[in-house]
Amino acid sequence: MVSENVLGKPKKYQGFSIDVLESLATYLGFKYEIYVAPDHKYGSPQDDGSWNGLIGELVFKRADIGISALTITPERENVVDFTTRYMDYSVGVLLRKAEKTVDMFACLAPFDLSLWACIAGTVLLVGLLVYLLNWLNPPRLQMGSMTSTTLYNSMWFVYGSFVQQG
Repeated sequence: MVSENVLGKPKKYQGFSIDVLESLATYLGFKYEIYVAPDHKYGSPQDDGSWNGLIGELVFKRADIGISALTITPERENVVDFTTRYMDYSVGVLLRKAEKTVDMFACLAPFDLSLWACIAGTVLLVGLLVYLLNWLNPPRLQMGSMTSTTLYNSMWFVYGSFVQQG
């Protein structure tokens, strides 16, 4: 964009593209002069096959390089070479920020309610089976050791095995 112009002095430009151009000129050691395309357009093909705007200036070799916020299209790529893009603009949508609410059941969100019911039913059923098997065939224990084979302990054992925690 054009910075503030003082009468009698040449126009000065500023912006990211100008900073890139200035860095390139310093690094590669060349001098440049900025001028705007006479028709103030980016460039589009005309009916006779010629180009107008910035692309036309490059095609007719009135300019060595062009620097602009220019969209790279297949038609333009057929007549001039582009560098890779160094800045992307995209469409953005603004939304009001959601209110933060604390939900103590957020940990249940990854699974559906029917799956949670199946998990709970499995823990109950397998816990009951473990209790019955321990009751029907109690384990042989060493002297002095005590273990409790209650239904609560069986359920807790199955749950601990299921979530791999004690």
